[in-house]
Amino acid sequence: MPELPEVETIARSIEPLVTGRTIVSADLRWARTVATPSAKKFREQIKGQRIVGVSRRAKYLILELEDYNLLIHLRMSGDITVRKGKMQAEKHDRLILSLRGKRGEESHLAFNDTRKFGRVWLTDQPETILGKLGPEPLGRKFTPQWLYENLRKRNRQLKPLLLDQTFLAGVGNIYADESLHLAKLHPLGLSNAVTLKQATALHEAIRSVLKEGIRRNGASIDWVYRGGEFQNYFRVYDREGKPCFTCGTEIVKFTVGQRGTHVCPSCQPLERKRHVA
Repeated sequence: MPELPEVETIARSIEPLVTGRTIVSADLRWARTVATPSAKKFREQIKGQRIVGVSRRAKYLILELEDYNLLIHLRMSGDITVRKGKMQAEKHDRLILSLRGKRGEESHLAFNDTRKFGRVWLTDQPETILGKLGPEPLGRKFTPQWLYENLRKRNRQLKPLLLDQTFLAGVGNIYADESLHLAKLHPLGLSNAVTLKQATALHEAIRSVLKEGIRRNGASIDWVYRGGEFQNYFRVYDREGKPCFTCGTEIVKFTVGQRGTHVCPSCQPLERKRHVA
C-alpha cells in the first residue's frame, strides 16, 4: 500500500499542480530517503530543474525533469502532497521540494512517510531502476495470451506470482485478492495449471479491478492513504467472516507469503491436480 491505482491517482492529482514549475530547493529532512545520488549531489542536481511532466510506472511515481527523472516509491506509508504558499514542515515530512511558477507563485511538493520505508532516486537513466519490472497490467503488452504463456512457464502459486513485480508490475495485496476472486481462482493454485480460459478470466479481472480502483481514486484502508473510496466496494479483501456477494459463503482469511489473503472457499476452490501439457 499504496498500489497501482493509488499511485496513478496521486500522479493525476499532482500533475497539473507541478508541471512547468521550477524546483528552487530541496529540503532533505531524512537523508536515507534518497537512494541515489548522495544527499549533497541530490540537492545540487535537482536545484533549478523544471518539472516537465508526471507519470507512473508500476508503483513508482515519476517526475520528469529537464535533465533527470525523479522516481518515488511510496512503499508502505508514503504520500505525496502539494502545498501552496508558505508552509511549515509536518512531523513525518522526509523531503520537501520548493517550487516556483512562471509568475513567481510559491508551492511545495512534500514526501511524507511515517515508517521511513519510501525511497527517492534522481537519475538520468531511469531504466536502471525500472528495467527489471514486468509489463504494465493496463498496457498493450499485457494480453490474455501473454498471461497464459507466462503463467505456464512458471511453477508458482498464483498470488505470490502476481505480487512479483518482475512478473507483472503494479499489482499489490489488495488488487491481487480482488482479481483472483473475480476470476474464481484460488491464491494457492499453481500457475502452470491455469488453462487458457482461466488465464483470460484472470486477465480481464486484473484489468477490471485496477480500472475500478483508479475510478474510485484508490482504496483508503488506514491513515496512510487518503481520499479513495474503493474500500467500499471490496469483494473479499478485509471482509473476513462476511458473506461473499456472489454466493453468500463466509470469506476466509489466511496467510500466503506473509501477506494476509482473503478468499471465498466456494467461488475459489483449490484445485490440487496439476495440469499436464
